[in-house]
Amino acid sequence: MKKGILIAIDGLDGSGKETQSKELCRFLEERGIKYKCISFPNYNTKGCSLVEMYLQGQFGEDPMAVNAYAASSFFAMDRYSSYMLDWKKDYEEGTVIIANRYTSANLVHQMAKLSGEQRHGFMEWLTGYEYGLLGLPKPDGVIYLCLPPEVSESLVQKRCDSTGAVKDIHEKNSAFLASSYSAALYAAENCGWHKVDCVKNGVLRSIEDIAAEVSSIALNIINGN
Repeated sequence: MKKGILIAIDGLDGSGKETQSKELCRFLEERGIKYKCISFPNYNTKGCSLVEMYLQGQFGEDPMAVNAYAASSFFAMDRYSSYMLDWKKDYEEGTVIIANRYTSANLVHQMAKLSGEQRHGFMEWLTGYEYGLLGLPKPDGVIYLCLPPEVSESLVQKRCDSTGAVKDIHEKNSAFLASSYSAALYAAENCGWHKVDCVKNGVLRSIEDIAAEVSSIALNIINGN
């Protein structure tokens, strides 16, 4: 059975993951490449209920109230439910799957709860759990949208001010955001992620400029380069 290609796009809150996922899908459509775009958390589904409870602060307003392994399981089950019910058949038939967040998001946000010497063990546990025990597909590539935490925080605040959205327990915690950034850089280096810098020379790059770099990386992944 032909296996598809799975490309994950991840980054801190406000880094433009959803926007770049859509831009990449548009790029693939223009080239006649069969694709499916998925997004996590998969809100308003039964598989996402624990994720929503966690992010809403029902287990505690501090992200540290739920340990990295328990919280990772919440998000992993959301992915498992989505895979089994929504995109498994597409993936097995050779479709290119573009994921707005994936297992990489646990490495960014949940590994942030661990000290340096604990991170490698957590990384091995998480990948073994999701890709091994649960049988979720391993991404052929992860594109990490690198955004400094202070810029992330500013962009999230602007989004909330303009839309009325309520910050989740990750977004409202500056110290946790900084720790997530540190964890993301560690994961990017140790997992071979493709890092795309969203800020150059102190200036936020345009959507189009970032999209051009993302699409180039994605095409190389699809072509096996």
